[in-house]
Amino acid sequence: MARVGCGVFAGFRVLGQFSGHVPHVLRYHGRHREFYLATAVGRSVHTYNVKKLGIVAVSNALPQDITCLAADRMLIFASYDNVLHAFARNKEVVHTYEGHKARIHLLQPFGDHVISVDVDNVLIVWDTQSEEQYLEVGFDKATFAVSAVLHPSTYLNKILLGSEQGSLQLWNIRSNKLLYSFPGWHFAVTALEQAPAVDVVAVGLVSGHIIIHNIKFDETLMKFQQDWGPITAISFRTDGHPVMAAGSPIGHIALWDLEEKKLMCQMQDAHSTAIAGMSFVPGEPLLITNGADNAIQVWIFDGPGGTGRVLRSRMGHSAPPTKIRYHGHNGEQILSAGQDGTLQSFSTVHEKFNKSLGRGSINKKKSKKKGLKLDTMALPPITVFASEVAHQSDWDGIVACHQGYITCTTWNYQKTSMGAHKLKPEEFSKHKPIDIYATAVDITSCGNFAVIGLSTGQVDVYNMQSGIHRGHYGEERAHEGAIRGVAVDGLNQLTITAGSEGLIKFWKFKTKDLVYSTDLPCVPSGILLHRDSGILGIAFDDFSISVLDIETRKIVRTFSGHHGRINDMTFSPDGRWLITSSMDCSIKTWDLPSGCLIDCFLVDSAAVSLTMSPTGDFLASAHVDDLGIYLWSNRSLYSLVSLRPLSADYVPSMVARPTTCPVEDVDVAGDEETCDEMIEYVSPEQLGLQLVTLSSLPESRWKNLLSLDIIKKKNKPREPPKVPKSAPFFIPTVSGLIPHYVTPREENDTQSKVVSLGVLAQKSDFFIHLEEALRTNEYTAPLNLLKSLGPSNIEIELRCLAPEGGGSTEVMLSFLRMIGMMLNKKYNFELAQAYLALFLKGRLVDSQVICLRYVLGI
Repeated sequence: MARVGCGVFAGFRVLGQFSGHVPHVLRYHGRHREFYLATAVGRSVHTYNVKKLGIVAVSNALPQDITCLAADRMLIFASYDNVLHAFARNKEVVHTYEGHKARIHLLQPFGDHVISVDVDNVLIVWDTQSEEQYLEVGFDKATFAVSAVLHPSTYLNKILLGSEQGSLQLWNIRSNKLLYSFPGWHFAVTALEQAPAVDVVAVGLVSGHIIIHNIKFDETLMKFQQDWGPITAISFRTDGHPVMAAGSPIGHIALWDLEEKKLMCQMQDAHSTAIAGMSFVPGEPLLITNGADNAIQVWIFDGPGGTGRVLRSRMGHSAPPTKIRYHGHNGEQILSAGQDGTLQSFSTVHEKFNKSLGRGSINKKKSKKKGLKLDTMALPPITVFASEVAHQSDWDGIVACHQGYITCTTWNYQKTSMGAHKLKPEEFSKHKPIDIYATAVDITSCGNFAVIGLSTGQVDVYNMQSGIHRGHYGEERAHEGAIRGVAVDGLNQLTITAGSEGLIKFWKFKTKDLVYSTDLPCVPSGILLHRDSGILGIAFDDFSISVLDIETRKIVRTFSGHHGRINDMTFSPDGRWLITSSMDCSIKTWDLPSGCLIDCFLVDSAAVSLTMSPTGDFLASAHVDDLGIYLWSNRSLYSLVSLRPLSADYVPSMVARPTTCPVEDVDVAGDEETCDEMIEYVSPEQLGLQLVTLSSLPESRWKNLLSLDIIKKKNKPREPPKVPKSAPFFIPTVSGLIPHYVTPREENDTQSKVVSLGVLAQKSDFFIHLEEALRTNEYTAPLNLLKSLGPSNIEIELRCLAPEGGGSTEVMLSFLRMIGMMLNKKYNFELAQAYLALFLKGRLVDSQVICLRYVLGI
């Protein structure tokens, strides 16, 4: 049984994906007077503005990954397999061109047409508006396998084709004629680029040669060679400097001076992979490059020597991330360690806040001299890390373990670089041990200490500020087997360690004494502590999960249901949920108070790491063979979500991972197939005949009925100051031997202005309903009316029931019968108590008489 649309988490967006192996496209928007950059990322096209390199649009996703990209003044063309699509307004597909029998690998916009070439050597010219084929030309692979295409500037209706055999051909598309064939240079053509001069093109060859050739006279003007392999991209500077840039498969860029016909400078390690695309911004000293290393770079040439520096960049991991964790308490930064050896920070707010903390190195100075490719001092990729924001501005706040390496490194988030300390035991300070490495790490909540576990079972404590070793747990080692996890509680009182021999131990953090040790049902694979609640999650090698209370040191929950190795766990901020991911491609949410599974969904690639936002709004996941970090929104914060336990026969559904564009969650309340759990529960008026049922009214409607007089006194405004009476000009005196002044007489203004209405008072609706109830004995209408009134109106209504308020004893008796009916039926119980107490207040004698009559039934 599968539920539709009832999941706790919904896909929101992906972070850290910027570029792929497809060359980018540079466009100029005439109305905006701005250049835009389009890159293919997976199945979508991302559009950035060159001015700030901020993303402005994300296209709708195509069925498969984009393999080729091109653009003209109005449209962006993207192809996958043998299908070509045209995007308008950088968003929606407006045209689809189908006709190729093989995968398209070359695209060239051509006025009102677009040219596509597939791997079977078939060239098709499409009409962009009618989607019809204007021309189809087939070439023989043995003699002319098309490898590059270019429309020479000012050459009307003509295109230049390059081949794997090295020859070039100039075709007239309108007449479908071969105008001229260039013999070539006996090496495959990999790139064709129009030079700023008319009739001149640059030809890049697989041998590393660059030929500047005049196609009008079939004459070679210049010839350059670079030793880095085939030419992957060529671009010319157009701001008055005769410079040509050429890309290579190993990420280097060469800048050639066309006037002096020599190499001007090199930009080594511009990308860690091949340069996929390269283009100078027309009229500006800016060079834009992208590569398969998931990076976009904007270089500016404003320094001496003609070399460029990075002006703006957007880069993510060039290899899949292995561990992600939220950093800080605001939920805006995610730290990510990847297989490329880098530690990066991704912002959930805006890409401009992303940071790269760099790559771990044994000696940073030597690594910088040798370069990226020849660096022998680079550390292996980070496997586990821990971070803390306390004191991160004073010293390093991140500590990390490296794959198969005993030394742990510290990192500084504020300086965005590797820290000053390298933490390893003193006995290994002079030599590097074999087969001994760090397996687990944790940092205290104060940011002062790091606890590191080794594969030998040793657990050491280091000071983060000085890097000094501060002791170890156990006489020689803490465990007999390898350390599978370490954790420190929030008050630095306990250190918890788990070993591969199946023991979990509790140690005094300060004295390093063993407090408690217990056997686990299976070998643990990892632990995770929720410091605020003192709950420890333990993952086992048999794919089960246990939850241990560190106060009682007992296992309080055990969960089973995964069918693969558990990769990671994360707690919700309040500690109520435990979310786990496994190699069975499932992500499950366990409710700790009820001990049940409340949510489960499948993804197409297993999640290797999970982390929950400190604010509880997002769940972040990293997946196998994927460069992105995926955000899943917590739907329980903004919509009605069922948190009931899933049935035993529940079949999880496959959920598509989100794209770069934020996804608006679709409300499933209007769907025809709405699950039963999503129907809002409506409480009945009476739960049971033998049960006392309370009303659903808020406490403010009945709780303060007896305190209204006190509230009115507190809220009574202060009296304004009285104007003193003016003294008479002649003070009156009493005649006599000794004159006395006459004391002024006080005017008596205390006469009450309240008029007793008596019989003049009009009967209220509640009064009328009670009178009718005397005849019909039906008290539902007056009760509903009383429930709809506020506290002040209820007091007025009950006061008016008395004879001095315009009522009568019969109506008061009718009110008591209504209260008796409520008590007999056992519903609205608290309202009956409150109404009766207010009714009896201040009417002791009269109410006794009426109650006596009610009891005697008179």
